[in-house]
Amino acid sequence: MFYKKPDYPESDDIVLCTVKKILPHSTFVDLDEYGKEGMIHISEIAAGRIRNIRDYVRENKKVVCKVLNIDKAKGYIDLSLRRVNQAQRINKVKEFEQEQKAEKILEDVGKKLKMDLKTIYEKAGYNIINSYGNLTSFFYDIVNDKADFKKLNIPNNIANTLTEIVKEKIKPIEVSITGILKLESDASNGIELIKKTLEHVNNFNKNAIKITYVGAPRYRILVKAKDYKTAESILREASLSALEFMKKLKGKAEFIRA
Repeated sequence: MFYKKPDYPESDDIVLCTVKKILPHSTFVDLDEYGKEGMIHISEIAAGRIRNIRDYVRENKKVVCKVLNIDKAKGYIDLSLRRVNQAQRINKVKEFEQEQKAEKILEDVGKKLKMDLKTIYEKAGYNIINSYGNLTSFFYDIVNDKADFKKLNIPNNIANTLTEIVKEKIKPIEVSITGILKLESDASNGIELIKKTLEHVNNFNKNAIKITYVGAPRYRILVKAKDYKTAESILREASLSALEFMKKLKGKAEFIRA
C-alpha cells in the first residue's frame, strides 16, 4: 500500500507483517501499515518446542502479529505470532484487504482527474484517514449518504468523482436475520387463511421481508436491513402483526426466533 501510518503501533495492537529475514532464533518482519521493522523471537513463533523456525514462517509471506513491546528511542518493535487467535487473524487480513481496495478507488479517482495517487492522498486521503482512521469507513458513509466532504476540506471535483466511483464499486452493508412462523387453522378454508396471513406479513415491508416454505406448518421469515437493530425491529413488528392477524382469523400462530 502507498499509505503508511506515521507513528508506531500501540502495545497489544494486531498488525499485518511481511516476513523479511529468518534467523535461527528470531524472525524479522516489515509492518506493512507502518513501514517499520519488527522482530519475533522464536519463543513467540508458536507454543511448545520449535525444532525448525522455517516450519512456521517463510520469507515474503504475510503474517498477523500482536505487538508486545515498543522502544521508540531504539526503533525496536517486539511481536508475537503465537498470541494471535484465528478470529483476530481473519479480521486483520480482511481489514487490510478492504483498505487495499479503498486505496485502489482513490487511485481510480486520480486517474479520472489526471492526478497521481500521492496528490489524491494530499488533497483528500490524508484528511479522511486523520478523521476516520481509515478510508473504508468514510467510503461506507459515502454509500449511505452520510459523508461530509466540506468538513474534511475535500475539493468539489474530487468529492464528486469519489462519490461516483465509490457508489459504483461499493454496495451498502446488509445483514440478514430469520425466524420461523408456525401457522395452523382448523377452518374448512384454512389454507386460504394461512395464505392471507403470509401475504399480510410480506406486505408489511416488501423491500425487507422474504417468506419461504419450510414444511407445514412452518414458514421462514427472512429480513434484510442495513444493520441488526433495524432488522430486529422489522422482524419483531412483522411477527407480532402476523400473530394478531391469524388470531383474528381464529387460527393458531407461533413465532420462533432462529
